[in-house]
Amino acid sequence: MIHRIYSSLPSFKTLTFQPGLNVLIAKKEEGASSRQTRNRAGKTSLIEIIHFLTGAKIDQKSLFKAKKLNDITFGMDFDVADNKVAIERDNKSRAGFRLDNVPITQIKWKEQLGDIMFKLKDIEDNNENPSYIPAFRSLFPYFVRRASSGAFLKPEKQSSMQGTGDYQTALMYLFGLDWLIASDWEVVRDREKTLKELRKAVKKGAFDKIIGNSAELRTQLMIQEDRLKEKQQAMEKFRVHPQYREMEKEANELTQQLNQLANENTIDHAAVDDFETALKSEALPKIENVQYFYEELGIMLPELVKKRYEEVHAFHESIILNRKDYLQSELEEAHLRIDKRDKEKDRLDKRRSEIMELLSSHGALDQFTHLQQEIGRLESEVSTVRERFQAAETLEGTKSELEIERNRLLQRLQRNFSEQKESFEKAILAYEQTSQSLYEDAGSMILERGNNGPAWNFKIQGDRSEGIKNMKIFCFDMMLMQLCSQRNMGPGFLVHDSHLFDGVDGRQVIRALRVGKETAEALGFQYIVTLNEDDAYKEKESGFDLRDYVLDVTLTDAKEDGGLFGIRFD
Repeated sequence: MIHRIYSSLPSFKTLTFQPGLNVLIAKKEEGASSRQTRNRAGKTSLIEIIHFLTGAKIDQKSLFKAKKLNDITFGMDFDVADNKVAIERDNKSRAGFRLDNVPITQIKWKEQLGDIMFKLKDIEDNNENPSYIPAFRSLFPYFVRRASSGAFLKPEKQSSMQGTGDYQTALMYLFGLDWLIASDWEVVRDREKTLKELRKAVKKGAFDKIIGNSAELRTQLMIQEDRLKEKQQAMEKFRVHPQYREMEKEANELTQQLNQLANENTIDHAAVDDFETALKSEALPKIENVQYFYEELGIMLPELVKKRYEEVHAFHESIILNRKDYLQSELEEAHLRIDKRDKEKDRLDKRRSEIMELLSSHGALDQFTHLQQEIGRLESEVSTVRERFQAAETLEGTKSELEIERNRLLQRLQRNFSEQKESFEKAILAYEQTSQSLYEDAGSMILERGNNGPAWNFKIQGDRSEGIKNMKIFCFDMMLMQLCSQRNMGPGFLVHDSHLFDGVDGRQVIRALRVGKETAEALGFQYIVTLNEDDAYKEKESGFDLRDYVLDVTLTDAKEDGGLFGIRFD
């Protein structure tokens, strides 16, 4: 139970609570204008303070961000696991919590509350990484509903923004049913949502080239995986030679030398052809031609020509022979050079062959690195193609799989309802009994297996009126308190804002307060209600005087210091 709520703000009205029913009244003073209502008296602020002290997030619109509350601390004395503790929080830091005057982080504080109030640690110990799990801040608001969050719209939801999976998981847990079914159902919904978005995108042509056809991608994936396997096998056999670069350089130099020798041989082969041709063309002229030429010279130059014809012929023959000797010598030297180069070429070519054989069986470090990079590239491509293939399969085949999974979940849910029939019936009966205390015709709570998971439906005669809709929430919350009492869990208190009674007939308001009081006393929990004065005293209930449970502090918005904070701020 909550013992006290206080603040370091000097004008704040400290609230002290007792076991059972506690009613905080907001009244309208005599002479107050129509604009001076109870809406800013601070009834709803009490709800916000409780959430503030139990780890709720603070956004920029929160009242705790008001300048007049800078450096202000709020605190609450309440029972946690039969131990009275004091929790304080300020808005100076992101967390700012102090438990019994010892700093504690927001996360740690919520973990402790979740473990103590709702045994959430058992979930971590007994379940391996479920996708969606009950959380403290999803469970606690059912016991302190916030009008600002839309908590008074549907009994099964503590916020208008609460998702289907969140409230199904939370309530299945609070009801003592298999909450993992709701968790798994949310996984199915997420997959269906993803599938729907993918199909929509593909239909618009956004991903047709990115995803593709599953059959084509299957073939592409097989080819890419085979290439990757080849490279990986080559990597396993790869050997790095320590002198690879030196041998590669030597092989290049040998090639250059062989090319140079070949070029020089080409020149000498051409010279040999020239020498052989010249040798064939070198011959003495015919004697008749020489004799005729000499006689003509003798006639023309009788004084100059003194030698005989035989001497001239002998001289000319000598020149020709010398020429042939020279050509023959050059020819032989050319052949010698060619032979020498051929032998050198054979030697160099043999050495180059030895080096090339080594190079072919070994590799260089940069080749090894390149092979690694190639394998990395292929691995990335295979991963991408595999993801595309899986996405394509998802688009083409997931719908039927999800339908099968939905049917399995329906069977699990039906089986769980049957196995937990006793807990199931207790919840239904608790709701009916509470509604019967309020109306002649008892209402009913129906928990059924729907196509989208467990579904709650509530019926009370005349439930189209706003007031009766709110009384469904009252009956639901009282039923939750009974279930939690039986399972020895929950915060030990239930807080209802005056918004719950908006539009409710005065007779039902006072009757609901009496039922709340009697239920709280019977189950041993604390029931705190904020109420407008004119709603509180419109009707009377035999054997029940509401004034016995009204707090000493009374709130009003008719004057500046009449509200809970004792000041006004926007």
